[in-house]
Amino acid sequence: MMPGEKVILDACCGGRMFWFNKNNPDVLYVDNREITENRENGKVFKVAPDVLCDFRFLPFSDKTFKHVVFDPPHILYSCRSKQMELHYTKLPRDWKKLIRDGFDECWRVLDDYGTLIFKWSEVDIPLKKVLEVISQEPLYGHRTGNTGRTIWLSFFKNPK
Repeated sequence: MMPGEKVILDACCGGRMFWFNKNNPDVLYVDNREITENRENGKVFKVAPDVLCDFRFLPFSDKTFKHVVFDPPHILYSCRSKQMELHYTKLPRDWKKLIRDGFDECWRVLDDYGTLIFKWSEVDIPLKKVLEVISQEPLYGHRTGNTGRTIWLSFFKNPK
């Protein structure tokens, strides 16, 4: 499958919550689920990927994208509500393999000299443990959110 003119991949787009333009023409939005939930307040939560697939098995050629966003599930135990679980999904018990395989697959489709942005929330698992299973070292990162538990990391694919 070819992504066409899309040069950015969101490998687990969910509801596209952090995107300013939720329909950016440069981005291919991917997720392993499709959801439409009508809420009591009249709002609709949607997961509507351009391509329905598992981020561990992306149907794209090597080095297809210039920029990849990887925001995998991060909740293992403390799902505070069904709504939170719907938005973020839960990790399986073998989360290390899921994160390692997902990161490696995102790295595979990232072009040389491309960037990968990895978002992680330390709700249940500290970043240190996650970095132990990722095959690359981040360039830098930044903590966000009210508690500082959400971390955005930047990775650069240098073929040297």
